[in-house]
Order: sequence, then C-alpha cells, then structure tokens
Amino acid sequence: MKPAELGTFVPSDFLVETQRRTALAQAVRFDGVPKLMGIINVTEDSFYSASRSHDVEALERAVAMVDAGATWVDIGGESTRPGAEPVPAEVEATRVVPVIEALRKARPAAFISVDTRRAEVARKALEAGADMVNDVSGLRDPAMMEVVLNAGCAVCVMHMQGEPGTMQSNPSYEDCTLEVTEALLSKRRTLVEEGHPADLIVLDPGIGFGKTQLHNIELLQAGRRLGREEDVSLLWGVSRKSIVGHLTGQNDPAARLPGTLALACVAHQAGIDILRVHDVEAHVDVLNALRPFTESPIHRGG
Repeated sequence: MKPAELGTFVPSDFLVETQRRTALAQAVRFDGVPKLMGIINVTEDSFYSASRSHDVEALERAVAMVDAGATWVDIGGESTRPGAEPVPAEVEATRVVPVIEALRKARPAAFISVDTRRAEVARKALEAGADMVNDVSGLRDPAMMEVVLNAGCAVCVMHMQGEPGTMQSNPSYEDCTLEVTEALLSKRRTLVEEGHPADLIVLDPGIGFGKTQLHNIELLQAGRRLGREEDVSLLWGVSRKSIVGHLTGQNDPAARLPGTLALACVAHQAGIDILRVHDVEAHVDVLNALRPFTESPIHRGG
C-alpha cells in the first residue's frame, strides 16, 4: 500500500476506516529499521536553537522532513526543555494548529503528531488533522486521557518525573528502569482497559525528563526490555540532547549530530520502533547504510 492511497481522515475515522487504522498501527512499528519522527518546534525557546521555526518556515521544514523519508512529523508549540516556562494553551494552539492544517493539505498521507500536555490543544490538533497525541506528561490530566480515548488516535505516553521547570533539580529513583517501566505499562493498561487499541499506544522512557545522565544511560541500555511485552511500541527521543553531550563531551547542541546518529545505530540494533529526530535526512542516510542488515530501507520522496 502506497502512502498516497491513504487519503485524509478526521479523528473518528481512526476506529472505523480499516485502511487508515491499519496504516496507523504500522506507522508505530519497527519493520527492520526504526520509523523516523521529525521534530518541528513552533517555539521561541527550544533547547536546540536551529530547530525553532514559525508559520511558513515550520510548514516548509515539515514538508521537507516528509519528503526526506520521515514517517511522522511531531509539531509542538511549547518548549519542555529543563527550566522552560509554561505557555498558555491558547498561544500553544495558535502556534501548532495552522501548521498541522497546512501540512495535512500539503502532504495528505503524512502521519502527524502533536507534542502537547494540554487536552484543549490536543483536541484542536486532532480536529485539524493530527494522528497522534505525544504527551510528555504521560496523560496525567484526566481530560487528556478523555480526548485520546474519544478520538481513538495514536498516543505516545512519555515518562517525566516532575515538571519541565524543575524536573532536573534533583531526580531520584530507587530503581530507575523498574519505576519508569511500571509507570508506563500502568498507563498503557489503563488505556487498554478503557477500550483504546493497544497497537496504537507508544511508550517513551523520557530521556532527559527528570533523569540524571546515569538514569538516561540505564534506560537506553534497557532497550526493548523497558516494554517487557513483545507488542509494546517504544520511542526514543535523544536527538542532540544533553545525554549526547555527556557521552561525547560536546556542550553545544549544534555539535551533537554525530553522537545522535551513533545512538540511532544503537536504537536500530535494539529494535526501537520510533526515533524522534531533528535531522531526518542524516538519519535516513545512517539507517540506509545499515540496509544490508535489514529488508526495509527508507525511501525518499514523501
């Protein structure tokens, strides 16, 4: 099935349109290489300054990511870097909804994720054409849980200890991997018990979100063991983060691409389903360099 055959669907179609529903489930699964999720930050203060964009520029970047081989484009309007200040929901929605609408028109077959902690923003984004809610707070807000259940959309549940403004003050765990795993699987069980499709749920250990660098390394070393169950989809968000700087000695996020690509190779070996990245084209090249070891090369061209 070619992406162009999928068409455009409103949120309610996730549960009733078999073709789109099947394609969405496949879009969160490792099939020899991790699926790539390109990052679009419609913000003024994301930690990697080169990733910040607005309006037309954000759309151009999103289209370029799809055309370069990204399965997903993740559009966010609030920075959740350590120490970040919250953004009012109405401001966040004003930033992301027009980009989602424009990308849906420009690339109807693209899979679009909205990076938000707010139920109101998630609902508007889904109405605008998003396929996934990527919630860094792990569906803490019952209203967000309700939005996801009502839409039947794909959802990424991330683990975060604390809040963005204070999460790196003093992160503490008795057993980081065990506690993160239990928290994520508990939320997944709740979703499934409420009737959400299990194969549309993605879990993210939240590298850099309320973790020390030793915690981050421990979680990456756990790999697929984090999900325990074979059918759990896992996402890694490590692109240009401080964990890369810790491992390489590069303090500037602009200098962390080589280290980021090395972790992409680790993700490939571990069978991680989705990689959330700033540099789609570079990741496509790296994963295609592994082509002799997989039957699923990434194709450019949208």
